Amino acid sequence: MDNLARHFSRSIGRPDARLHFAAHSHHPWPDVTEAAQAACWDDAARLLDGKWSHVFGSVIPAAQAHVAHRLSLPGPASVAFAPNTHEFVKRLLSAAPPHRPARILTSDSEFHSFTRQIARLEEDGLVEVKRVSAEPFDSFATRFIAELDRNHFDLVFLSHVFFNSGWVVREIGEIVDAVRHDDTIVAVDGYHAFMAVPVDWSRLGHRAFYIAGGYKYAMAGEGCCFMHCPPGYGPRPRDTGWYAEFGALGAARDGRTAYGVDGSRFAGSTFDPSGLYRFNAVQDWFPESIEAHLDFCRALQARFLERLPAALSGALMIDDAGRRGRFLTFRLGTAEALDAHLAARGVTVDRRGDRLRLGFGVYQNDEGVDRLIDAFA
Repeated sequence: MDNLARHFSRSIGRPDARLHFAAHSHHPWPDVTEAAQAACWDDAARLLDGKWSHVFGSVIPAAQAHVAHRLSLPGPASVAFAPNTHEFVKRLLSAAPPHRPARILTSDSEFHSFTRQIARLEEDGLVEVKRVSAEPFDSFATRFIAELDRNHFDLVFLSHVFFNSGWVVREIGEIVDAVRHDDTIVAVDGYHAFMAVPVDWSRLGHRAFYIAGGYKYAMAGEGCCFMHCPPGYGPRPRDTGWYAEFGALGAARDGRTAYGVDGSRFAGSTFDPSGLYRFNAVQDWFPESIEAHLDFCRALQARFLERLPAALSGALMIDDAGRRGRFLTFRLGTAEALDAHLAARGVTVDRRGDRLRLGFGVYQNDEGVDRLIDAFA
């Protein structure tokens, strides 16, 4: 897979490019996205307002089909798109009962698009939140399921792979199965799992939402997030845009706001479609096997760990390679200084507080890993 690097000649292949080990944070775009971006512009110039017929008739259906294929969904109609995951978070919250604070079960390691929003609603008493600590990791699923057994929640929101550690929640199916109440909305944040680790949603798709996007491992950049919407859950979210009515245009009216019954019920409003053009281009180009990509990246991780720089000794958060996503996380008091040290040497990594994160991508190779190790000296 070393030859995949040649498909990134316009980004990390440039002569002046930095050494990039932040694939989990901002993934470089492969060269095929340049033509896709231009195609979006050209369609807008040629078709003017007619571009929306093309976007809804061709671009979105193609993107839906790609997502359905990657998640092993029964069909593409359950997939809705939005510019960012925060829009989906708001719509899910708006589907909760209106007459009392929404009861939410989550972890203490969710990304900011969810964590910040519910923290703000919590300040005003609009939600009641139970947060289960992600650590110790080995007992997380057991403790999370215990909370499900004890209480009735309106929304269960959980990451498939924790963004601040890389821990893969392999028990995600057991957790979804443990939700006892039929009116509970279950949503899984798959941003660090989609196109990073194999995801098969065929058994869980009837019960749980799945949210991810193109910014990271799907290599399509901003503006193309998606959500798989299981049938019957959240039929009429109060945060709604006019695209949510497209699936109901031919339905009889009863005086109430109309919604589609498929994923379109969670659609928003006018957006920049260029991200979907890039997403389709990457999906059409990208080699098929996510398992092969994961094995390749874990081999790079192993090479790095075999020659682990002394500055990182004893700081790795997750030893079990089978429990790690596509990045290594080191917790240490010198994270900020190390981040600055590497940046000064032309190396891009990522830091979250006292956690230094090193992301491994399909465009890297053994030589790049060795250069990363040397940069710590």
